[in-house]
Amino acid sequence: MLFFLITCVSFILFYNSLPLKPLPHWACEIRLVSLWFWKDLSFLPLANFLKTILSGHSIQVPPKMSMKKRSPSSKVDNFDEATTEEICLLDLPELVLDSILERLPPDGLCSMAGVCGGLRDRCTSDRLWERHMKRKWGQVIGPAAHREWQWHMVSRKESGFERSQRRGLMRSLSRLWPFSLMRSNFDTTAKEMKSSLPVDSIMTWYLALESGKFWFPAQVYNRENGHVGFMLSCYDAELSYDSRTDTFQARYPPHGRRAAAVENGVTWDRLRAPPIDTSPHDLHISDCLNELRPGDHIEIQWRRNKEFPYGWWYGVVGHLESCDGSDNYCRCHESDTVALEFNQYTPGSRWRQTTVHRKDHREEGNEADGFYGGIRKLHTNDEISMWRQLWPAEILE
Repeated sequence: MLFFLITCVSFILFYNSLPLKPLPHWACEIRLVSLWFWKDLSFLPLANFLKTILSGHSIQVPPKMSMKKRSPSSKVDNFDEATTEEICLLDLPELVLDSILERLPPDGLCSMAGVCGGLRDRCTSDRLWERHMKRKWGQVIGPAAHREWQWHMVSRKESGFERSQRRGLMRSLSRLWPFSLMRSNFDTTAKEMKSSLPVDSIMTWYLALESGKFWFPAQVYNRENGHVGFMLSCYDAELSYDSRTDTFQARYPPHGRRAAAVENGVTWDRLRAPPIDTSPHDLHISDCLNELRPGDHIEIQWRRNKEFPYGWWYGVVGHLESCDGSDNYCRCHESDTVALEFNQYTPGSRWRQTTVHRKDHREEGNEADGFYGGIRKLHTNDEISMWRQLWPAEILE
């Protein structure tokens, strides 16, 4: 017993004699991180991750970041006994820290945003999320989708649902958050982060798209999973993303009295942002008719009857019957009539060819053959090659 008492007293005296350093200035920031975060997250993976980024991308930390402190008793020329001072991530120079954050994927930014207030403000900035939005969603997001999002946010604010919107976005955030950090007590431990999440930011929009709860307008090639009646066409639809399968659910406008068609499992390669901002129920005013020549690639609006919405159909400009197709003697571009060919159909099919007026073209057609609307000329090889990739294996009747 006496031995135990002497040992305890000696330890206490030794402990009190140790020089205690004051806490670093960033310690007050760390109190924002809840206990469950520290339970699941270790700084070792983060340190290794940052080390990999810095070494892999040749980002040199300035010499002042490796500050060395000498003990009071050391000589001026005794540098070997110096110790390296630990540095907080927020102490990095602005350019270095921004370079690190720019290389983080969306889930990495979400993780870093939960560390402290300083990183939260940086990791939720529009500048960082613009790159991720363009990289993943640029193919399918156009002016119509952006307009739909603005209306969605305005209606939420006017209806007083901002708080519930934040809860929904935080649930979306949990799908991206690694290490299974979302627990039942999240609403209390992350209250400050939830209240400061910008509702109308690009990050919010990205997470809304990722969650699948925001339906946005886009166009789908060969609708209804390649239904033979829609080959080489592109129709407007409302889309919702499924992150589990990395596919979309498409909800097409109703055709006349028919119910709206729904298609599941739509892949990314069948989607595009609408190339022009025209409603599927409105006639597109053509501005390319005077320049069309044989061999040009075009898309033309077509609908079965007046109650149906338009779809865009791929075709090429052909030669008139009075022309022999010779390049030296062709004068089709001087005619008031333009011949359009849809070569996915067999010769002799009523869908194989049609003609439109170059000067006063509006909607043309009838109830038997459908109605042809506005025309847009394809100027890029990407658009043309996309249609060629969708070419049916067999010629259609």
